[in-house]
Amino acid sequence: MVQFTAESHLKEAVKRLQNSENPRLKEVMTAFSKHMFAFINEVQPSEEEWMTGIQFLTELGQTCNDVRQEWILFSDAFGVTMLMDYINHHKEQGSTESSVLGPFYRERAPVYEKGDSISQDHVGEETLLRGRVTDRSGKPIVGASLDVWQTAPNGMYEVQDENQPDFNLRGLFKTDENGEYEIRTVKPVSYPIPDDGPVGKLLGAVGRHPYRPAHIHFIVNAAGKKPIITQLFTKGDEYLSSDAVFGVKDSLVVDYVQKEDGYQVEYDFVLEDM
Repeated sequence: MVQFTAESHLKEAVKRLQNSENPRLKEVMTAFSKHMFAFINEVQPSEEEWMTGIQFLTELGQTCNDVRQEWILFSDAFGVTMLMDYINHHKEQGSTESSVLGPFYRERAPVYEKGDSISQDHVGEETLLRGRVTDRSGKPIVGASLDVWQTAPNGMYEVQDENQPDFNLRGLFKTDENGEYEIRTVKPVSYPIPDDGPVGKLLGAVGRHPYRPAHIHFIVNAAGKKPIITQLFTKGDEYLSSDAVFGVKDSLVVDYVQKEDGYQVEYDFVLEDM
């Protein structure tokens, strides 16, 4: 028998993973075990504190449903998603930078023509988004797709708000023969991430606000190119430097230029080759 110590216990826990036939799973679980044991040894939680953590993780799962993903929100709000994004989608100089997907993306958005509006109820300050999609050499990409979504002026996505039309402020566009796109929408606003669940309670407990700066989400894709998940943020927003999900990058901050009929934003997306 081996005398039980923290070190001998970790050694035995790792040893029991070595029969896995999946080398990547063995690598991941070995690292997880080592870091989890190190965490426990560092903070020395009481049994009450450990059970509080178990209950928190349980509540994360129980809060998830078909329109809300609390686990993604947890990952976003504590910086893990942006670290994962950096590791997996680090961009070459000159390419459009990525940002978080967020928990409110929906597939099969309505397909629109160039210049159409994604605002079905026309509530808010009219805005025209326009620009090109190109490769890194500046060559326009014909037929690139732009999947777009955002909150309404009340700070809510339509899946959170029964008073909004289904798929309001969501749409799928294609670039034209010049690689150009035009999207009509309304000016986005800053808003709090859902803070009525376990993630929001934890943010409050550690003294953090839940607000995101105003932004519009994009997934831009084209044949033979790496797809980009990103966001465009509003210049001058008070939460740019303290985004609750750490999603802001300087290259993604855009200026809303006041025109007679509303605002206009110009931005070119640059995609990398596969």
